[in-house]
Amino acid sequence: MNLAPDTRKLLTVGSAILLAGIIAALLMISVFGGVTRQGPHTNLGWMALIVVMGCLPLGFITLLLGVWKLFGGRNS
Repeated sequence: MNLAPDTRKLLTVGSAILLAGIIAALLMISVFGGVTRQGPHTNLGWMALIVVMGCLPLGFITLLLGVWKLFGGRNS
């Protein structure tokens, strides 16, 4: 598949940001003390939550834009 450089960059960066958010979420739940209704139990858990809240939406939107550009470019 022949991708444009900007499409490849969007897909790569979106995947990396999304993966970082998923890893931070897993670490927050398993290693950094877990999460209850009142939030994480540790300071590292709170930091992981901040990373999750930033990376998951941004990574998803960037990856969605890359996929949209990938399939939208084929119709032209």
